[in-house]
Amino acid sequence: MLITKLYIDQMSEGYVILITGLTIVFLALLLLSTFFKYGLPILLYIYKIITKGRDKKIKDITVETDKEFTGEIAAVIATAVHLYLKEQHDNENAVLTIKQARKLYSPWSSKIYGTQNTLK
Repeated sequence: MLITKLYIDQMSEGYVILITGLTIVFLALLLLSTFFKYGLPILLYIYKIITKGRDKKIKDITVETDKEFTGEIAAVIATAVHLYLKEQHDNENAVLTIKQARKLYSPWSSKIYGTQNTLK
């Protein structure tokens, strides 16, 4: 009689935890989807009003060029970066040596203590 009552109590606690967890997850998903659907556009609109920046089109953007930066300078920079990256790689021997490590007994990793004791 006591074992049956204990088993029923554990099952009912499991169902309560299940329903609570599912409710939290689905409410969080509903809240996030509502925020991304309605809250984010409102925040972006408020940000646009605060900054009062007008939308720029691609035609309106001017490109500033540096007349002193030539192709030779770009080639020197690219060569320096290439030599630097090539220098970082070491040529190592491709022989692998695998040694088996001696494992000491530890009661923390023993599987016999991981079994569950059930009431009979």
